[in-house]
Amino acid sequence: MNVRPAIERMTGIDAGFLYMETPSVHMHTLKIAILEADDALSYDAFVAGMLARLKRLPPLRRRVVEVPFGLNHPVWVTQPRIDVAHHIRRHRVGGDGSMRDLEQLVGMIASTPLHRDRPLWELHYCAGLEGGRVAIVGKMHHALADGAAANALLANVTDVRSAAAPEAVQEEYAATERLPGRLDLLRHAWADAAAQAGTLPALLRRTLRGIVGVLRERRAGARSPVPVLHAPRVSFNGALTPLRSFATVTLPLAELKRVRALHREAGLDVTLNDIVLATTSGALRRWMADHDERPSSSLLAGVPVSADERDAVPRLGGNRVSNLFTTLATDVDDPTERLRTIARTTADAKRIQARLGASILADWSQFTPPRPFAAAVRAYSRMRAASWHPAAFSAIVSNVPGPREPATVGGARLRDLFSVGPLVDGIGLNVTVWSYVDRMNFSLLACPDLLPDVHHLASYFPAALAELDLAPPAGAPSLRRNPA
Repeated sequence: MNVRPAIERMTGIDAGFLYMETPSVHMHTLKIAILEADDALSYDAFVAGMLARLKRLPPLRRRVVEVPFGLNHPVWVTQPRIDVAHHIRRHRVGGDGSMRDLEQLVGMIASTPLHRDRPLWELHYCAGLEGGRVAIVGKMHHALADGAAANALLANVTDVRSAAAPEAVQEEYAATERLPGRLDLLRHAWADAAAQAGTLPALLRRTLRGIVGVLRERRAGARSPVPVLHAPRVSFNGALTPLRSFATVTLPLAELKRVRALHREAGLDVTLNDIVLATTSGALRRWMADHDERPSSSLLAGVPVSADERDAVPRLGGNRVSNLFTTLATDVDDPTERLRTIARTTADAKRIQARLGASILADWSQFTPPRPFAAAVRAYSRMRAASWHPAAFSAIVSNVPGPREPATVGGARLRDLFSVGPLVDGIGLNVTVWSYVDRMNFSLLACPDLLPDVHHLASYFPAALAELDLAPPAGAPSLRRNPA
């Protein structure tokens, strides 16, 4: 097994999530695990279990160290131990211990940034849920891991019941107590920059080929929306404040698959992700109607997509993610035609992205100048400039496959699993879907100063899925919002 060094240069795309962070834009992701704990997983037992598994969770021991004068991207420094009191915290869910009470607590946890002088994560042990359940809220900076890497990390925390399940991913990291000195940081920053510069000619050639390929796809009829130019103004697009609100809704995975199958039988080639986008669209249409918002054109979705190769070895950290932009077809009244428009546009966007290259954004981000870029982002946020112009797109919508079989954590059954990514300035809504066993768990993160009633929006998702159903079966189980 290869041993990763104690000090390692951050990639440009990982560092970009640090540069994008401001006092009102928090670039952490959230994972919420609901456990049937009873007395099987006390706080002390949970802490002991996490410490015992720390070697299988190497990103949790990595902290950021900036390079003097911002001459290159920061470095990761792997440390041998963590400050338990800082990273693992204890809460009591208020009220009656309902899911709604937990969601309110999660919103509060999401509203504060992570400290840069420690590894960029926290775990919040939340006791007091109804039925003796416990929630574990994981808060991890996007610079540490994207959705695919977080899934692999989760596999190293959970105990999957099936003996046929893949073994947990492990990577070996060296560790150091001592942070690198300024001269070492500067010397290695120059050396890495020189090596990086050597990749520029090949990157320019690949980019040119990609642009030519995109133009050919568009001439052949492929259409995908252009950020900023095609996004209408709606109330939840604007300058963010630090506050966050959180809501969830659960839909049966079998229902989404059945709706997909019915549309395929009717001749419409749709994916499960198209169903997710169309369901989100239907919910947003209802919400906009309630608020008397009638944009003249469709809302647009920014959809994060993994740039990992198919069947790639799971990784425990870092980001290999790109984005595509597609319509939510909120200007189309007929649900089937709306789904058709989303499927067609998303397929075109995927072809265009494939022509350009899924890794092109990550490759160019290597050349981002750290200090000027971060200063520009902070100035933009401080001036609330996101309110001056149309947003690049309307909402973030992400769909990440989660565990397919029941799991336990420290002997406690994992009842449910939710996940949501961060907001970016100008985009006040993130809808992230993680599947768990037989459920599709939708998590909605919003800036309440832009979208004050995220729970009302969440309540529209079951009806939005139902209207896509071409043949609802008699006696079908009702689609539900997570009970308050």
